[in-house]
Amino acid sequence: MDNTSSADSAAAAGLVAGGVIIYCLIIVVMVAVFIWIYWRIFQKAGYNGALALLNLVPGVGPLICILILAFGRWPIEDQLAAARGGVAYIPPGAPPSSTLST
Repeated sequence: MDNTSSADSAAAAGLVAGGVIIYCLIIVVMVAVFIWIYWRIFQKAGYNGALALLNLVPGVGPLICILILAFGRWPIEDQLAAARGGVAYIPPGAPPSSTLST
């Protein structure tokens, strides 16, 4: 009877180990997809795409990325203003900036 219970527990342990491996693979794939998505967003905003690697910092990494994208001046905006001949778009109600040329 000991042989049967030890074989059952070994099979259960193998099943659990397989589930843990599959779970870890799913997590790695999800992290890679999020890094790729942030990489593309940073590139389209004019930043270096490698800023997406900040997401690997546990806890605060995604928050830092969101704060950079939400409150930082995007380099693409400066390029667009230069292409328009130095006239930058100022949204209504925005305070005047000293960096804009008049």
